[in-house]
Amino acid sequence: MNAVITGASRGIGKALAEIFALHGYNLFLCSKTESHLLQTIEELKTKFPAVSVDGKALDIGQKEKAILFSEWVLNNADSIDVLINNTGTFIQGNVSDEPDGALEEMLNVNLFSAYHTTRTLLPKMKAQKSGHIFTMCSIASLAAYLGGGAYSISKFALLGFAKNLRAELKEHGIKVTAVIPGAVYTDSWKGSGILEQRIMQADDVAKMIFAATQLSPQAVVEDIVLRPQLGDL
Repeated sequence: MNAVITGASRGIGKALAEIFALHGYNLFLCSKTESHLLQTIEELKTKFPAVSVDGKALDIGQKEKAILFSEWVLNNADSIDVLINNTGTFIQGNVSDEPDGALEEMLNVNLFSAYHTTRTLLPKMKAQKSGHIFTMCSIASLAAYLGGGAYSISKFALLGFAKNLRAELKEHGIKVTAVIPGAVYTDSWKGSGILEQRIMQADDVAKMIFAATQLSPQAVVEDIVLRPQLGDL
């Protein structure tokens, strides 16, 4: 069994890599920062010696890099059982005052990375008539909020991407799940003044995603919505 995970070197992506390795999946990982990725790969190899762990450090917010990563996976994986489009970025601001280029950057990283990676891998998944695609959306995919401008726009679009995939792939035996989490305590929250106990852990998201892979072939979780117990921030 093989799992392909983007944005895999820290936070939710790293938690996902750990839970799938724990359950015997070989890992094909991607992250933009090579030093973080190499450190994560070494940690996973040490902790889970029974599985294969490899990765590529590429900025898949660039179309050609997304295709390059996906072609590397195709050349090295005998099957694609799980694909998790987890790469993402955040630039704070409203439509009226956010930095010029914020929308383009977040569409490239949050939406187009998933689009081009998935498109490149789909022929293999269709041929095997199986697989499960997860796309990391956000509560910002469901409701706009102040300071969320282009980020929310990109995440609305990403949820639309997942819904279109679901409609398109159901007859091919490929499951599609949109993951819609609220605030998760990752590096981006450190130093913010928000208590770690106030929001969710990366493991919470990883556990729910793995659980969704354990259903019978005739069942699919279309949306996973997770929020902090005390509500959104």
